[in-house]
Amino acid sequence: MDIFLITAPGLEQSLATEAREKGFKVTSVIAGGVTLRGEWPHVWRANLQLRGANRVLARIAEFRALYLSQLELNTREFNWTAILPQGAEVSVEATCVKSKIYHAGAAKERVENALSAHGYTIPEYAADAQFSIRVRIDHDIVTVSIDTSGDSLYKRGHKEAVNKAPMRETMASMFLREAGYTGKEPLYDPMCGSGTFPIEAAEIARRFDSGRARPFTFQALPNYDAAAFDDMRSPNRPAAFNTYGSDRDQGAVHMSAANAERAEVTDVASFSLAQISDIIPPCDTPGLIIANPPYGGRIGNNKPLFGLYAAFGGRLKTHFKGWRAAIVTSEPSLAKATGLPFKPAGPVVDHGGIKIRLYQTDALR
Repeated sequence: MDIFLITAPGLEQSLATEAREKGFKVTSVIAGGVTLRGEWPHVWRANLQLRGANRVLARIAEFRALYLSQLELNTREFNWTAILPQGAEVSVEATCVKSKIYHAGAAKERVENALSAHGYTIPEYAADAQFSIRVRIDHDIVTVSIDTSGDSLYKRGHKEAVNKAPMRETMASMFLREAGYTGKEPLYDPMCGSGTFPIEAAEIARRFDSGRARPFTFQALPNYDAAAFDDMRSPNRPAAFNTYGSDRDQGAVHMSAANAERAEVTDVASFSLAQISDIIPPCDTPGLIIANPPYGGRIGNNKPLFGLYAAFGGRLKTHFKGWRAAIVTSEPSLAKATGLPFKPAGPVVDHGGIKIRLYQTDALR
């Protein structure tokens, strides 16, 4: 069975590397995602353990269809009860690419008709459905998949408080990976916001499964084996080093601490109040300092931000010798304003329509 991992455009290679490291068979990497080959237990484990996937789709059928009647006939003949609980509420999403069936709305309706004929209910609003079926018709080849995740996987199950323009956990984990973070060094985010980088890093350091605290759609499917799934959970380990966050806003510090408590990483992640002009290394061992500073397309006008970036870079050059530095921003000019010796920028990543990149240095001298 093919398993498709959806991720933010630009992070596909990082996700493929993570999947290979965790024992999955990667068969292709395309824009927007990674294809694996596996069985249903691989679907469960991908949801549980892959930090960079936004969703996990299980491909349950593939066939050729030139006409809407063929599409409906094939989906009517499919054994839906082997996949979905009888009588469940199911939504359908369809896309058509360079195919004789070109009307996505009509394709969606035909698949809904097939599901209705099997006794499934199609709710008025897709958000009300327990299960989501995705149909893609590409060059006349129909691929039918089921979303096995439910809520997007960036919802780890413990963050209730977020600040303005937060970075999603799935994206943060891939930037940590690209910056070389493995949990074996200290990490510090001096613009921590709601604490995403330090909390994700703490989970990596403790070897926590990213999906350990949340439910998944696949748990309501007929073939789900709860005991087998529990056996997939990773053993935790003590953290070799701590992670730290600070922010100039007291509300952000409280928010981050509350999120860390819900994530059960307060033994690793800690937060404090500090202006950028006052930051100092939080520990004696150099590690990674990483930040997601404000940038114009995310917050507003970027002209006042040059001073912030310059102050950040200046502080790092004088007080963080031996540390590696990394920032995420949409503006090369803002990265340049830090004065830091960045290596060539990472790939462009789509962050809610804003194109961002990771800039990172070697150990500062």
